[in-house]
Amino acid sequence: MFRRFLAAVAALSMLIPAQAMALQCVPFARQVSGIAIHGNAGTWWGQAAGRFERGQQPKVGAVMAFKPTKSMPIGHVGMVSKIVSDREVLIDHANWSLINGRRGQIERGARVLDVSAKGDWSQVRVWYAPLKGLGTSTYPLYGFIYKDGASKA
Repeated sequence: MFRRFLAAVAALSMLIPAQAMALQCVPFARQVSGIAIHGNAGTWWGQAAGRFERGQQPKVGAVMAFKPTKSMPIGHVGMVSKIVSDREVLIDHANWSLINGRRGQIERGARVLDVSAKGDWSQVRVWYAPLKGLGTSTYPLYGFIYKDGASKA
């Protein structure tokens, strides 16, 4: 029965345009972090209130929550995979860079640099694969959502 299910999924995927199958940041972040929040990335910070601890310091396994901007109206989320220094982390995220000319790709170990004046992780620059660098844009952060500090609610 499971084989029939897999065959049906494979057949269905042939009918869906490749662009429509692009992986979005939210389901990817939810899967890799274990933080069970749904909805657009820009709503995660508010939804986490009272359910998960939130803060301004990166920790491995925490979700980095980006604020919505004009160019990124529904925000973005990624999971911190490594602390490099007090102002640099690596994140795993999806649907950020164009990879092989396509959106919806997973990036592991993408560099994120805190460029805020106070060193408080309120503004960051993010690795952009087509440029092979951090890119020129800065992005505002809400902060970090920590799974280990989940409340019982």
